Amino acid sequence: EELSDVERHELLSQKLAQCTVVFDFQNLNENLEGKEAKQTTLTEIFGYISERTGVITPDLYPNLFKMVSANLFRTIPPQINAFGDPFDPEEDEPREEAAWPHLCLVYHIFLRFLESGDFNQGVARSYIDNAFTMQLLELFDCEDVRERESLKTVLHRIYGKMLNMRSFIRKSINHIFLQFIYETQRHNGIAELLEILGSIINGFTVPLKEEHIGFLHRVLLPLHKARPMALYYAQLSYCTVQFLEKDPGLAETILRSLLRFWPKVNSPKEVMFVSEIESIMDVIEPAQFAAVCQPLFQQVVKCIVSPHFQVAERTLGMWRNNYFVSMITDNIHLILPIALSGIYRHSRSHWNRNIHNQV
Repeated sequence: EELSDVERHELLSQKLAQCTVVFDFQNLNENLEGKEAKQTTLTEIFGYISERTGVITPDLYPNLFKMVSANLFRTIPPQINAFGDPFDPEEDEPREEAAWPHLCLVYHIFLRFLESGDFNQGVARSYIDNAFTMQLLELFDCEDVRERESLKTVLHRIYGKMLNMRSFIRKSINHIFLQFIYETQRHNGIAELLEILGSIINGFTVPLKEEHIGFLHRVLLPLHKARPMALYYAQLSYCTVQFLEKDPGLAETILRSLLRFWPKVNSPKEVMFVSEIESIMDVIEPAQFAAVCQPLFQQVVKCIVSPHFQVAERTLGMWRNNYFVSMITDNIHLILPIALSGIYRHSRSHWNRNIHNQV
């Protein structure tokens, strides 16, 4: 409190430089005093820039970005189960980053900087470039969900503030998705990246650009093929519906793609596909439904007569949607020949009494 503004400014610069020192958290008992001092310093920096405006001036940007880069950009430890099944949050113990007490504060400081009214986009362009953004995106494959949540918020703010980086961010995320679909089928951050894309898609102007429609066809819809779809199903379904709300004319293309990628021997995944179909039914236009109702009901009938009762039950639940039922009624002449014989035949022989009664 006794320092002048100039002295405070110099002290902040020194503290940012001091926090570029990175400690080894693999050995918890090593350098305890240094770790505690750094945590205290980071807390002081965050408190200072949160309480005051105009404190991070352009001359502090070099030290700030050095501190952020030194702490965040690191080699991610190899996955615990690198060659087995992907991490399942419901079954597996979460892996937590040992250095999180420091990293958490660094993310808070960087986020406060990005959200500040004093943020200078022109100066920041020299630091938030393709290389910096690419290193942030690489961190999305970390196993600590807390860090991925922080990264999601940071990248979203960068996308909102740095207009010159938007195209690069979208293309880089596309590349991560394509690599996941066709090469690795392993990535910890697909759900978080889809959440970011959900917000981006929501901001697309209409009519949609060819680039955006191309992303839907080449990247978003093929994500339904990947084996670990359960880990990001909710976010993927949201993105798909966002596209439909922007352009209802895409409904036929989306539904035909889902039918093409429909799982053959994975009942839990089938339940997810049925749920997504129902979400699409809420926003589809009658003309689009009429165009695709015949191939759609060939699959719907297979689901109703499925020996897996959850698939059958979830599909029959679609009849609680009055809009869906009204579209069936309008197209009954197309649907009845496909649906009647199969449903009638299996309604008398399904092993589950509840399904038998609903059919």
